[in-house]
Amino acid sequence: MSVSIRWPVSRGGLLAFRALVALAALLPLALLVSRLVSGDLGPDPGQELTESLGLAAFQLLLATLCMTPLRKWTGWPGWIRVRRMLGLFSFFYVVLHVLAFLQFILGWQDVWATFTKRPYIVAGLAALLLMVPLALTSTQGMVRRLGKRWKTLHKSIYVVALAAWVHFLWQARSDIGEMVVYGAVVLLLLGLRLWWSLAVRHRFAAKKP
Repeated sequence: MSVSIRWPVSRGGLLAFRALVALAALLPLALLVSRLVSGDLGPDPGQELTESLGLAAFQLLLATLCMTPLRKWTGWPGWIRVRRMLGLFSFFYVVLHVLAFLQFILGWQDVWATFTKRPYIVAGLAALLLMVPLALTSTQGMVRRLGKRWKTLHKSIYVVALAAWVHFLWQARSDIGEMVVYGAVVLLLLGLRLWWSLAVRHRFAAKKP
């Protein structure tokens, strides 16, 4: 069931919406830079910077996954127009998160050995590696080249979300309340995708003679 809303669907309206979403996606970075310049990142600025970048990446990833449900419920096409952009912003923050982690926490020596010894890093690395092909195939040209395979490939974003959630959950230790909430959101989005997929299959099977 969808609720139709009369939001702007003109080219200018959609461009304005995309610009607003882009500004909102850049806001966490702007706030971090402001805090860094003012010296307001606490006793361990490197740790705070790394964690904040990672959380921003995860939040933008979840926002990306919310675009399809919003499109289905509202009937407004603008949500889908910003979905790939949000995914790219999430990847951008992931790259910054990894670079900050290497620079301020892990260091650049013996990287592989350290990565494989810490389970939460393995989960984060898996999410990063899965995001690389999604980012590389995000252009309209790659959508045309891959055809139906593009949708199949980009369904792995749900695996990315699960791996990212596990990455944060393993780091949360005793304070896991926030990650429990994020986990519930991930499971809800996965449940909606599964429900819609089963509904499509059921309708397809019902049409067969």
